Amino acid sequence: MLKTILAGLRARTARLVLSSIAIALGVAFVTGTLVLGDAVGEQTRDNFARSARNVDAAVHMGENSPDQEKGIPADFLQKIRNTPGVEGADSREFGSAALLSGEGKARSALVQPLPTTEKLRDFNLKDGKYPVKADEAAIDVKTAQTAKLKVGDKLKLLDRDNAEHAFTIVGTYQQGASSISMSGSDHVLVSPEGLRTVIPDQRIYEIVAVAKSGVSQQQLVDNINKVIGSGYKVQTGEQLTQATLAQVGDAASEIKTFLLAFAAISLVVAGMVIYNTFTILVAQRTKELALLRCVGAERGQVFRSVLAEAVFMGLAASVLGILGGLGVSAGLQAFISTVGGPGGEDAPIRLPISWVTIAAGFGVGVVVTVLSAVLPARRATKVAPVAALRSQPDSSDDVARTGKVRIVVATLIALAGGAAVYFGLQQEKEEPAMFITGGATMVLLLAVLLLGPLYVPLVNRLFGTVLRGVPAKLASANAGRNPKRTAATTAALMIGVTIVAMVTVVAGSGRATMNEQVDKRFPADYAIKSNVYSQPLTQKFVDEVAKVRNVAMVAPELAAYGESPKLKYADVTGYPADAIGSLVRPETTSGTLTGLKDNEIAMREKEAKEAGLTVGSTVPISGKDFKVVALIKDNSYGTGIVTLASAASLLKEPVKGYQNMLVKLAPGTDITVARADLERVIATSPVAVLNSAAETKAELNSQIDQVLMFIWALVGLALIIALFGIANTLTLSVLERTRESALLRALGLTRGQLRQMLVVESILMALIGAVVGVLLGAGFGWLLVEAISNSEFRISFSIPFGQIGIMLGLAVVAAIIAAALPARRAAKNSVVAGMAEA
Repeated sequence: MLKTILAGLRARTARLVLSSIAIALGVAFVTGTLVLGDAVGEQTRDNFARSARNVDAAVHMGENSPDQEKGIPADFLQKIRNTPGVEGADSREFGSAALLSGEGKARSALVQPLPTTEKLRDFNLKDGKYPVKADEAAIDVKTAQTAKLKVGDKLKLLDRDNAEHAFTIVGTYQQGASSISMSGSDHVLVSPEGLRTVIPDQRIYEIVAVAKSGVSQQQLVDNINKVIGSGYKVQTGEQLTQATLAQVGDAASEIKTFLLAFAAISLVVAGMVIYNTFTILVAQRTKELALLRCVGAERGQVFRSVLAEAVFMGLAASVLGILGGLGVSAGLQAFISTVGGPGGEDAPIRLPISWVTIAAGFGVGVVVTVLSAVLPARRATKVAPVAALRSQPDSSDDVARTGKVRIVVATLIALAGGAAVYFGLQQEKEEPAMFITGGATMVLLLAVLLLGPLYVPLVNRLFGTVLRGVPAKLASANAGRNPKRTAATTAALMIGVTIVAMVTVVAGSGRATMNEQVDKRFPADYAIKSNVYSQPLTQKFVDEVAKVRNVAMVAPELAAYGESPKLKYADVTGYPADAIGSLVRPETTSGTLTGLKDNEIAMREKEAKEAGLTVGSTVPISGKDFKVVALIKDNSYGTGIVTLASAASLLKEPVKGYQNMLVKLAPGTDITVARADLERVIATSPVAVLNSAAETKAELNSQIDQVLMFIWALVGLALIIALFGIANTLTLSVLERTRESALLRALGLTRGQLRQMLVVESILMALIGAVVGVLLGAGFGWLLVEAISNSEFRISFSIPFGQIGIMLGLAVVAAIIAAALPARRAAKNSVVAGMAEA
């Protein structure tokens, strides 16, 4: 029997290897994800180890530290430097400043001083040197790319009074990962003297020290504690490293878990392709298996022979998949680097291969393949020896009917999925509602898959009614001849399309809702914002904008963070009284916004309910009583909306400026002319940026599109596997129908018509999977939208027909490509040789 198995493998090597590509793609995604997770983990550890390297002791603010807002006192640095056992110590501090770009507009930058102790520098110098003089600076490599700066260029920083300070760039560096490096701002490194010219106020968030030779880290910590007293947290370097890694160490595992979910989808699709492949192979080998039974092979031997082929296919797929996984990991690392992932754009491509990754690759590849082949192998044992004495029957004989057990099981699963959907929709919190409902949709998808042999013939006949011509009619008949096979083939594509369509519908609904919210929230014609958080728009600038021709109203926005015994959060947003209800008009559930006075608040409905407040109630915020005059649904204003004067009264310091302001033009104003007038005033401020509602929506839409493209790319592998499954099914079907194709040719069907028949058959299968997938995806997307929506914030359901249409078009094009080789092979077969097939 072993010789028979080996001979069969040699005879069908090309076919089995070809079929194993589907599993190889799935294994590549799994191993690539594992390699990526290990690579991100290594990069993260390296980055955070760099921020703590050579540090023997670190001082931080404690929970009971005095002057939390001012940071560690500056005189602590000298105290620590004078502490016994300290070889060197430096403060770690930063400040926000405006970095002037080549266009004269400012960019937000974090400015840090260069540690005087060389061992305590958590940077890697990439080019040039570190700044020494007060007018020298170094920039991190990402800032050099985004701001288009290089060594030798001049760099300008603005202090809080918008005074310019010029620096010469003397080097570029790469910084270790920390809350500062991951902030998303540009990063500038200057000498301690240079920092004081831009940011006079010192705010130290950490002091790090290195011990003298022979002094342990714990001994150094004990010495420092004696010097600085209680109220501050002092850690050893090892404790600092562990604490820092614990803060963000989950990033790698979260990325890995997210990608493994899509890898699982690809494997499910690949498993279905392999199952279908073995079903066809077993059907084609009915006579061969019957002959084995005739010459004495037992059922167990036949079963094991089919599984042996599956093991061979799984091993071959695993080898290909593991090698392909390295390429997948490299590509994903490159993508993550471009969007500012761990290590930044300069992070090296790492390809760590552990025994876990190799074991997972072979385990997944072999197990999925063998499990997919179990049912076809079991079916092979049922081939009667007498089958060897007659012509090979049509493989549809045993698959034409759909079993009652399958229908009952599918119905029970559908009922369970429906109950889970109902439970998910009843959840008040968005996160559990989304996860429960999302899981329930996958249960419903399983029920639909089981019912495939029932609805596939109906959909096929529906499409067949619009087909014209003999080849097309034959294609429709072929697609409907074997409902189980067609259902299994289209199911793989249907899974991928369902998920893509669901994500697309949810994203499209979110896009439509955000666009509506922008239009509702800001009926203003323009919005002006400060591009640098530490440099707000001044009152003088606001007054200048108000004087611009055809400007009817300006409304500066002021955020204030207060405290209240009745509220968990007491952050409010202030606007001029005359702008509330006109330029700012969120949806109200009770009361009115018009005529809002000082010491009155339009409160968010959710917070009001939680605090037991209604219209007419009074709520204390930072020692001042505010009367609730309206309840609003929008959560974009914090706890609520107050007048500008009320917001200013909650601040501990005088108002220095505003981060945002709204501009309303007079009716009938030419938008183009008004924009030009506004831009002349904008040009006088280095930090001001002009936006319109259209630009705001375009920015939000761009962010959604980026996420959507990433999801499409991840699910795209499953779609490729599914389309490969169609090609594989057609290829095997061509071999199965060799005699039938020859008979059609003998009856007058031309080579071109035969090719057309197979192409149309491929398109039909792709359309069945894609159309059912789109319908399911739209339905599941609606369920998720309903789950995420609540009484406070409702998402508008929207189907992006353009993107869905593109998806269907791509499915048709891919189906034509998938059918190209099988159709070419069928057309090349000799009529005489085909008729001689037994």
